[in-house]
Amino acid sequence: MQDALAAGEPAEAAHRDLLLFCHGFCTALTGHHEGEDRELFPAIAAAHPELRDTLRTLQQDHSMMTYLIGGMQSAMSSHATADELARHLEGIGAIMENHFRYEERELLTVLETLALDADSRQVLGPL
Repeated sequence: MQDALAAGEPAEAAHRDLLLFCHGFCTALTGHHEGEDRELFPAIAAAHPELRDTLRTLQQDHSMMTYLIGGMQSAMSSHATADELARHLEGIGAIMENHFRYEERELLTVLETLALDADSRQVLGPL
């Protein structure tokens, strides 16, 4: 998608790239976040109540990403320009990068030691 935009290709090519790659990725990402919210975060909160504020922040990020993905899907449906699509991608990319760095910094040690008896696909989604 970004390559198509950078090359100055018509918005139709960018839309095609988005449909081929981003739709699948965004679906998997949403499933991953839903699994974390439903299974993983409650288990962490039960074992580490001091992390509840951290988990709440991560869940807010999940909501923001869902909102941004919805905005991008709406832009695609309305045949937005390549520049508009690029702005949507930049917004999603920025919050994802920040989210994953924060999640890793705050939860990595906990995740390495958490004893969770659950199906990994239920916990982590289809990623």
